[in-house]
Amino acid sequence: FFVGMRKRQRGGEGKAVTPKGSKKKKVEGVSKGKEEKRKIIVVLQKAALETVKTKKGYELVCADSHKSILAKLKRNASEYRPDIVHQCLLTLLDSPLNKAGLLKIYVETLNNQIIDVNPSLRIPRTYSRFAGLMVQLLHKLKIRAVGSSEVLMKMIKRPITQHLPAGAYKIGTSNKGKLVDMRDYIPTIKCDSRPIVFAVGAMAHGQATVPWQETCIAVSQYALSGSVALGRIMNSFENYWNIL
Repeated sequence: FFVGMRKRQRGGEGKAVTPKGSKKKKVEGVSKGKEEKRKIIVVLQKAALETVKTKKGYELVCADSHKSILAKLKRNASEYRPDIVHQCLLTLLDSPLNKAGLLKIYVETLNNQIIDVNPSLRIPRTYSRFAGLMVQLLHKLKIRAVGSSEVLMKMIKRPITQHLPAGAYKIGTSNKGKLVDMRDYIPTIKCDSRPIVFAVGAMAHGQATVPWQETCIAVSQYALSGSVALGRIMNSFENYWNIL
């Protein structure tokens, strides 16, 4: 029933809209060489992005809409929360850090597919439109901007580690990780001279720990949603780099 990736159809690529004025602004007071070394990479983990064929056509599997199908297939319905992925992408793409050109986003799905997200993507604001866009991506493997050859989202080869820059410091996140105050933690990880990678869960429950992480931290003493945790991380780097 579930469809992850299909063979690419010739000439069959999806379309999306790029925002007006999406050109990245140079961070004030940062030299070109230093700015190039500054990069935060977020890998959203365990994203529930799969499609199912219904009477209405292909749809993005969601716990609320497809409980009976998930039950028949003996799947854990609580894992299928693509709305969480939507919330996380809105938080990341709308952040000043992204608008300053200092953020890169990847999404790793429950069935180990990897999505490369263009920082200039304007993600749909409503969940229904987001779901339609993701179905398009999963079936056609690529989404292009309307009237342009610019690729806004695409499926890329595994493993994710081959897409991470050499020398990057890799951090997992979990409420069971080492509790840190981001204001004190950021100066210790040399983020001015190397990229920093964060693995953050895009699921309802569980830990975003990955085999390739070098350390694991908690950004709050409380269990946070993925979107809130990402907002805290983005805001901390924005403050550290004086991005207003």
